[in-house]
Amino acid sequence: MQNVFRNLNEFKRPVLLGIAMGVVLAAVFAGGFFFRDAVGVVSRPVLAQGDHTTGYPLLDEVQGLLDSHYLRTQPSAKEREYAAIRGMLGALGDRYTFFIDPPVAQSESDVLAGTYGGIGVLVQRNEAGEIILFPYPDGPAAEAGIEDGDVLLQVNAADLDPATPQDQVDQMLRGEVKPDSGVELTVRRALSDETLTVFIPFDVINVPSVIWRVLAEDERLGYVQVLRFTSRTPQELQNALTDLRTADISALLVDLRNNSGGLLQESINVADEFIGEGVLVSERDADGERSFYATEGGLATDWPLAILVNQGTASGAELVAGALQDYERGLVYGQKTYGKGTIQQIFPLSDGSSLHITSAEWFTPDGRALSDNGLEPDITMIPDATGRDVELGEAVRQLQQLLADQED
Repeated sequence: MQNVFRNLNEFKRPVLLGIAMGVVLAAVFAGGFFFRDAVGVVSRPVLAQGDHTTGYPLLDEVQGLLDSHYLRTQPSAKEREYAAIRGMLGALGDRYTFFIDPPVAQSESDVLAGTYGGIGVLVQRNEAGEIILFPYPDGPAAEAGIEDGDVLLQVNAADLDPATPQDQVDQMLRGEVKPDSGVELTVRRALSDETLTVFIPFDVINVPSVIWRVLAEDERLGYVQVLRFTSRTPQELQNALTDLRTADISALLVDLRNNSGGLLQESINVADEFIGEGVLVSERDADGERSFYATEGGLATDWPLAILVNQGTASGAELVAGALQDYERGLVYGQKTYGKGTIQQIFPLSDGSSLHITSAEWFTPDGRALSDNGLEPDITMIPDATGRDVELGEAVRQLQQLLADQED
């Protein structure tokens, strides 16, 4: 029933880690993100054990000398403060402990919640550097006439600078949902020189994290793809599995390709639907180690499985794939996964920015650590140069053979 979002797996943010707003948010997705829920606004400094002193007198001394002698106009105090924070975090040598500016922090929060105010489009950049739009079915952009592949030319009558980072463009198309709020877009049709200018009102956009269907090539096989782990993922997965159970499938393909992770507990809840008992994941932090166990009532503990992964499978997706592989719930097909086995806590700061701090490392049920190693598939496959989905095809054939063997 969710066929309309088959192409969402093409939506992945760029793979760079840096300082600029769009680049930082992109790193969260490309590097694999694996977070606990945000822990609250930090209103005052919290001093932890370690090698530190109260205050930064040398920094104040440097700023005084700049104020007295620097030739040119200095950046704002806020920009200098942000730069100092990033320099401090850079000294840790941990690319997953980082600081992000307020607009990007809000966007990240929206993504993890799976809901935001906007016009309901995927934003991508093509090989020519143009910004391309893909509207969600039944969303405001689709209802206003935006079509798949439309090239974005103007936002609110202002020409779009081709150098504008993709994530900044995405921010332009979001906003508070209230009367008369929205954005005017001018687009060029993908297959012609025709242009369209239209005002699109903002609305609440619910981005699915799970899509599913019965495979047309074999109605005994169900397919479920988990795109990311948001607060809504466990319920969406339960809806998918219930729907597929009603369709009377006999085996299931679980697609975790290009899933870069998300919320910790939601990842564990997803694994719990496929495993009947035992440890799902172990976590080790500065205070010791603890394990999370499967609970009774998983909706997919009896189906034979095939699991699809690739180099974009990271963090929470590796947790799920690693648990399924350790319990031999099904063969894993594809390429070696990204290798992100640490957990970050998100601390919203008082000005709307946020701080991500690596707080723990996780291990598969068999005790495997995936940081910098990745997960090796059972059946390694080379992606097809023409874009054919060879992993899915091979997994389908293997499940068909398994079902045939069971019938003999």
